[in-house]
Amino acid sequence: MASFETLRWRNGRLEMIDQRALPAQCTYLPFDSAQAVADGIRTMVVRGAPAIGCAAAYGVALEARRLKDAAPEVFRAGLERAFEALAQSRPTAVNLFWALGRLREKLAGLDGADQDAVASALLEEAHAMREEDVRLNRLMGGHGAALLPDGARVLTHCNAGALATAGHGTALGVIRSAITGGKKVSVYANETRPFLQGARLTVWELAQDGIPVTLIADVSAGHLMRRGEIDAVIVGADRVAANGDVANKIGTYSVAVLAQRHGIPFYVACPLSTIDLSIASGADIPIEERGIEEVTGYGGTRWAPEGVSVRNPVFDVTPAALVTALVTEKGVVTAPDRDKIRRLFP
Repeated sequence: MASFETLRWRNGRLEMIDQRALPAQCTYLPFDSAQAVADGIRTMVVRGAPAIGCAAAYGVALEARRLKDAAPEVFRAGLERAFEALAQSRPTAVNLFWALGRLREKLAGLDGADQDAVASALLEEAHAMREEDVRLNRLMGGHGAALLPDGARVLTHCNAGALATAGHGTALGVIRSAITGGKKVSVYANETRPFLQGARLTVWELAQDGIPVTLIADVSAGHLMRRGEIDAVIVGADRVAANGDVANKIGTYSVAVLAQRHGIPFYVACPLSTIDLSIASGADIPIEERGIEEVTGYGGTRWAPEGVSVRNPVFDVTPAALVTALVTEKGVVTAPDRDKIRRLFP
């Protein structure tokens, strides 16, 4: 496990590391309502598909606890508003909608229960989802560790570690598991423009746990691949379509193209909750665009001229043909396609 908790339950509230403040400060912010959690997701206090899903589950549970003594009609309407607010917080990461769907199913099964019992049951479900996420990450880590040779130099893009999950991580979880198993593995971390999740989060997280990491500019990846200094690429995912196309942080597609050009395996680590069978291909995945200020500057410093036209898509889609393998809790799926992915599900 990582040496920190991304999400934790303390004194009747959800607490989450403010990932916007890292690496300068490791600060936990408290959340006591669904709207507060939705705001935290939207403003990037928490990010990473599995962590967003867990946060959303706690958001629903918090709202149920907050309204458990209200009139029945107020309680029901409040929970519906909670689901809606959380669903609108981020559009691309499917784990958000998977988590809300699971809480809706739980709620439907509590029909007739008193509101205090409903609130308790929803909180128990959120706790269970958090624990399950860590367990599945460990399973993924074990499967993926077998793919990495001893001494591997691994490139990763964005942050798919404990900070992006309830613990252990997806892509970084594979690296953690390989190291725990006795392999010597070192990491190259792309800085991940424009929000710098690699520079701020991945490097901080790996340094906390003593895992060798070297930060590089995104545009350096091809140079290091050509020189033979990268042995594998492993990333996480925010949504995987039914045909194996992968939506992940912007720049992932470029890394996958470079990896194919240089004959380097490109692995994607993701739980089954990140696979969206309702989406036929990556062309149908909604791609979030965020504010221009993330591109025109950072941390209060502006480097682009006023009035410049800006596009800020924060995800891109890597075609399944560029994916060497998906690493899931059920095992490794090489050369993923529609049929192989379908067989992962009952």
